[in-house]
Amino acid sequence: MLQQSTLQFYRELRDNNHREWFDTNRQRYQKAKENYLAITAEILSGLQKHDAGLLPLQPKDCIFRINRDIRFSNDNRPYKTHMGIFMTPGGRNMQRAGYYVHLDEAEGSFAGGGIYMPPANVLKKVRREISDFYEDLDAIVNSPEFRETYGDFDREPGVVLTRPPKGYNDSDPAIEFLKLKSFTVTSPLSVEMLTDTKGIKKVTEILVRLKPLIDFLNRALHNDL
Repeated sequence: MLQQSTLQFYRELRDNNHREWFDTNRQRYQKAKENYLAITAEILSGLQKHDAGLLPLQPKDCIFRINRDIRFSNDNRPYKTHMGIFMTPGGRNMQRAGYYVHLDEAEGSFAGGGIYMPPANVLKKVRREISDFYEDLDAIVNSPEFRETYGDFDREPGVVLTRPPKGYNDSDPAIEFLKLKSFTVTSPLSVEMLTDTKGIKKVTEILVRLKPLIDFLNRALHNDL
């Protein structure tokens, strides 16, 4: 489960996001990282029972460094104040669909996954799969279990086209899916759940419901896997 000491470390880091404070509190960071890895191990172990494609992964393959890349950013804070877990065949840096958990007390935690803002070549393959097998995707996202957990694809500004993409038209039954530039879904997680002894098991149960969508999206990329 998510430890209170980990939450406290990140609370203080948000107010002291500079190297001097971090160096002074490095031992606390190591404890928080151990908790991060333990949470990841528990979630990954649970998912591996349902998705054999994740079997080669180790927890270290699914987590991210705390250091931010500030080379091209106006935000010069050096450290991330959240924890992310991305589980996909091939490891977190592979361009394919996967399961994601975001742990952030201040901005909100969530579980979900999919493919976030794929490059043009990947987007083209996903759209072709959606157009050719619309009924498969429609059945997945309209199943009661999926609707109850995730609702719909994330449709925030910037990820939905106002017009059909090139090669498609408004008469395509899948047009509302085809207009998407990103294919992710999310379900909010409360701090109360994450700090409960049974909370991580519940997170895993939420992610398991995503497997049919992950399989569908990765099917579009099977020649690249």
